[in-house]
Amino acid sequence: MVENPKSFKIKVKETLKKHVKAINKMCENGMYFFDYGNAFLLESSRAGANILKDDGNFIYNSYVQDIMGPMCFDYGFGPFRWVCASNSSVDLKITDNIAAKVLEDLAKNASDDIKLQMEDNINWIKAAGENNMVVGSQSRILYADAIGRIEIAKAFNKAIKNGEISAPIILGRDHHDVSGTDSPYRETSNIYDGSKFTADMAIHNVIGDSFRGATWVSIHNGGGVGWGEVINGGFGMLIDGGKESEEKINNMLFWDVNNGVARRNWARNEGAITAIKLAMKNNPKLVVTVPNLTDEKTLNKLNF
Repeated sequence: MVENPKSFKIKVKETLKKHVKAINKMCENGMYFFDYGNAFLLESSRAGANILKDDGNFIYNSYVQDIMGPMCFDYGFGPFRWVCASNSSVDLKITDNIAAKVLEDLAKNASDDIKLQMEDNINWIKAAGENNMVVGSQSRILYADAIGRIEIAKAFNKAIKNGEISAPIILGRDHHDVSGTDSPYRETSNIYDGSKFTADMAIHNVIGDSFRGATWVSIHNGGGVGWGEVINGGFGMLIDGGKESEEKINNMLFWDVNNGVARRNWARNEGAITAIKLAMKNNPKLVVTVPNLTDEKTLNKLNF
């Protein structure tokens, strides 16, 4: 790689072709394959592997297209994070209990299409402590939608105010989320209206988050799928138990999630249409155009 980079690149491309040939053979015999999204399909196509359909699209889907998108991202579920500024394991345990209680209350009235997601995350957060999931700071992560993130954060803020939690909490999320990343071969691969090849959603999130209450925001390129293939927009928000923190929680987290739900709604993703309608019902200030679905056969009969 160091002494002969040209030869190394040739060998990488040869290996990708072999890899794809093996995958294709196994899929012919019934194996199910999906790409995690770390540029395997993209780089294989660039290497000249047999990985493309006649229309130029990949033979296989990313796992966001097959799994994460329709199950989680379309409904606003994504990796919500928090860090205990006290670095206290006691505080972390309290946050676990608060998050579990909030999700259990929300799950009672959850619709069937998100009930399993809720139950999975309740199980996860209840078992996180005993499974010793902390590495480094006293922090936690679970998958929650906009309502879940807001209600959990507000409950944390109240607990800080009441002295149940000893110090402020920093809220955040992973880049592999509903709205914060433009990555046409992974995070935004299940946006089918053509806009997945733009790099504006991460910017929209960062700008919107910045004046809705984020303590800091960041824009970064690369990560996972490589430089030039993805734009990530991140945030951090410190909450201290005050009234202003609660206002920021309501304003910023609502925007941070529903920006991406709106995009998936415009792409006519069924779950996202349901989720954005619920978001508008919960917050009348939000106005998002909802697509009018038409049967493709009917459209094909028309002459324009």
